[in-house]
Order: sequence, then structure tokens, then C-alpha cells
Amino acid sequence: MGKTILLMTVTILVLMICCCNGSQVSGYFIIRVFDEDTGRGVPMVELKFPNDVKYWTDSAGIAVINEPSFIDREVFITVRSDGYEYLEETPFGNGALVRIEPERTKELSIHRIMIAERLYRLTGEGIYRDCVMADISTPMKMPLMNAQVLGQDTAVGAIYRGKIFWIWGDTIGPTYFNFRVSGATSDLDDDPAVAVNFDYFTDQNGHAKEMFPHQGKGLVWIEGLIPITDPDGEERLVATYTRQDGLKFPDECGLALFDDQLQIFKPWVRMSCRDHHISSHPFLHDGYWYFYPWLRVPNDWAAIQDSSRWETRNVELPSDPKRPSCVVWNEYRHRWILLAEDSGDVYYAEAARPEGPYGKAVRIIEHDQYNFYNVVTHPFFNKKDGREIYIEGTYTDSFSDAAEKTPRYNYNQVMYRLELDDPRLMDAYEL
Repeated sequence: MGKTILLMTVTILVLMICCCNGSQVSGYFIIRVFDEDTGRGVPMVELKFPNDVKYWTDSAGIAVINEPSFIDREVFITVRSDGYEYLEETPFGNGALVRIEPERTKELSIHRIMIAERLYRLTGEGIYRDCVMADISTPMKMPLMNAQVLGQDTAVGAIYRGKIFWIWGDTIGPTYFNFRVSGATSDLDDDPAVAVNFDYFTDQNGHAKEMFPHQGKGLVWIEGLIPITDPDGEERLVATYTRQDGLKFPDECGLALFDDQLQIFKPWVRMSCRDHHISSHPFLHDGYWYFYPWLRVPNDWAAIQDSSRWETRNVELPSDPKRPSCVVWNEYRHRWILLAEDSGDVYYAEAARPEGPYGKAVRIIEHDQYNFYNVVTHPFFNKKDGREIYIEGTYTDSFSDAAEKTPRYNYNQVMYRLELDDPRLMDAYEL
């Protein structure tokens, strides 16, 4: 009996200590950061407290603040995000003076200085983590984790058998790595302005499975996907691929063919390696599949297997050293548009032909120190007859001057939206 009374007394004392000075709270304080032009929540905004504690907004622009020391107190928070600026001035500098109150929401307006608008993160863990914590509904079916994916590199996509078929490069999980590419499908009905819900190909452990279980050593990367009709009239999915030791010149190059029953790619045709691995976003034009503006093959089952029928083209790209990443036809501009990248920034240019010549490249996406590479726009996502396009790429500290990694966003795909009637693109229109 005495021990029971002692235990109850200790429990009451612990509860009294926890409740002292309001440190025990029933709900979170929420900050929502939104684009002043569109009113939409801005992902990947850094909120830094004076004690160097940092939070980052999720894909809805929501950050759940859990700081018992600051409850019912005002605190200065710096607000920073690549491509945006926070204009409010305080005696402590640019930032926000915020009173931390449980179950309250503070909205902060941020000014976008780049042309494209950041929308959401496509891959990785905790895409809508803070919304879930705050009991706010999300547009994604699996807002916390899908196929136990924490990070994914380089997306390629194609419409295949009524679905969007996706492939990524290296994938990081909580207890696994996949260096034989990951894959998924998504519905054509998904609204790219809202969310893309991936249905991953998984193994018996629920991990994103190896989609190309090649027996050779090294990394296996798929460069591009091509849906093509076989001699029996069946639609098949062909992929160009490389196998290599890290970033060294490939040890093997060729074509792989998707086995629809086993749901894996298998080596199909070996070819000599022409160059280092370069991500490819093939497009069909005038009866040819263009792997890149400078390399094409007839849209024919036999031709694609015969490297002697692969044609090299002369191209005229923008004269500066920006790396071309993606070329697509745009029905709104009636032009071929080129996306090029340079140390985390993305540029837009146009041409009358896929080979060029391309006009002036205009910067549309900015990252201060971080890298943003293998950028692509998928024509099947275009809206408003091509006036509105969607752009994704790999956000990573790799090959950059980043001093620190952005939690959850690092080494993942991030989606942007670009309105092609934006007057700031006028320089690109003057061919």
C-alpha cells in the first residue's frame, strides 16, 4: 500500500512539473507560408529560430512548430527559400516576429523572384508530414511514405498501356539501397498541379524493387523510355540503359525490353557506348524517335535494334555552357522548347526545329547553392493547351556548394509550374 501511494505521489509531481509554465500543450503552433501571387502554400521554406533551430515547410507550405520554450512568447524567425524572398522588415532584420501559441496558425506571405512556381515534392518520406501532424487533409494518397522510399534520383516517364510509366535511378530506403532502378505507374487522371500518386513496383519486403536486375557489376541506369509496336502489333516498352562503375565511362550500353509478366526489364540488344551516361527524354517527330535532339532512329521495331540506323544530327544549342536537359514540342507556343541547366538553375529557350537554332535562354528556376539536375517537362502533363507546363528535377546537394542538406527534400524530385504567357519570358520568344 505504501509503495502504491509513493508511486501515485511521484506521478502527480511529474505531471505538475510538465504542466508548469505551459510546457504541456494540447496542440501545435502552425506556420503556413504562401506565394503572394497565387496564394498557394510554398514548399521547402526554411524557418530559422534565433537558437539556430530550423523547420522546413512541407509540400503544402505548412510547418508544425514544436518548441515548448517559446510557448506564449514572441520570437524572431528568419524566412528563406531559393527563388523567393521574404520582404517584411523588423528591428532584427528581414523576417517575422511571431507569437507561438498552441492550436493557432500564422500565415506568412513570401514574394517569388523566379518565374516558375514551386509546387510540391514528388518522392521521398514526409511529403505532407506537417499536414498530417496538424490534422490537415492532403491531396496525396500516401502523404508520409510510399514503398519505403526516402530518396530518388532522376525521373523519366512515358505513357504505356494507358498509364504513366515511371523510372528513377538510384533509390535510398530506411534499410536498403536500390542501384538497379525503381519503377512505378500513375493514372493519367492525376492533376499535376495537385499531386502524382505513384503505384510502385515493390518486392516481398514492400521496398521499391529492382526493375532491372542485371547480373553485371556496377550501377544500372535507364536513360530513356520508348513505347513501340512489335511485329505482332503489341505495344512494348523499350529502354536505353548503361551499366557502369559510378561516374566512369559505361562498361555496357544497350537496349532493355520490359517483361510485362515479370514486371522487370531484361537486356535485349547490346550496343557500343557512344558517350557517358546522359538521361534521355525521347520524343516522336516526323516518324523518328529522338533520344536527344542530336540522335534519332526510325519509329520501327527492326530499326531501333540496328545501331547503323541510328542517325546523328547537327544541333545549334544556346552558345553558353548550360547543359541541355530536355526538348519537347509545345502546342501553345508552336515551338520546340529546350530546358537547360547550370549549377542548380534552369533555363528556357525556343526553336522552330528540335535541332535548333535556339534563341536566348531565360532563367526560370533558381537555387542559391543547391543543385537541381536532370530536369524534364512531361508533355502529358501540359494544361491550358500547353500554356501551363510542369517541370521536375532532382534536388540534391551533390555536385554543389551546399553547406548543409535540406531534410527530406534532399535527393528527391521537386515539381514546378511555368506559365508560358509570363511576360518575363519575352526574351526567349524573340528568335
